[in-house]
Amino acid sequence: MTSRKQARDSLYKLVYEYLFLKEPNEKSLGIFMSDSAIKGEDLEYMKSAYYGIIENHDALIEIVDSFKGKFSLERIFKPDLSALLVAIYEMKFTNIPHSVSISEAIELVKTYSTEQSNKYVNGILASVFKMLNPQENT
Repeated sequence: MTSRKQARDSLYKLVYEYLFLKEPNEKSLGIFMSDSAIKGEDLEYMKSAYYGIIENHDALIEIVDSFKGKFSLERIFKPDLSALLVAIYEMKFTNIPHSVSISEAIELVKTYSTEQSNKYVNGILASVFKMLNPQENT
């Protein structure tokens, strides 16, 4: 696993934890930051994205809420919601190509969630992509 993939995987787990605690966990962040598989700028990515997701949590949740379909937010599996928050944050606030963010989110839910989750997450992220890139919809 590359350093960036490992950083995103760790970020995903930190966000998952945040969804339950509703506050940042410095101890968990420190444990992931000490992972020798994550190098330099990927450590910074993980830390800044973690705090960025927390800082923008309400706005990110609003985006998920607007594209979630018939499910209530409470019914979205937490592993799926974690992947959505990571991907939407990357798409909205970083230079990471949107296709990479979507692809990586799909890989996370294939690893950590249900068999059907990748289709649901992909559908929401496709809608977010269209919202963020209206020029590509013409």
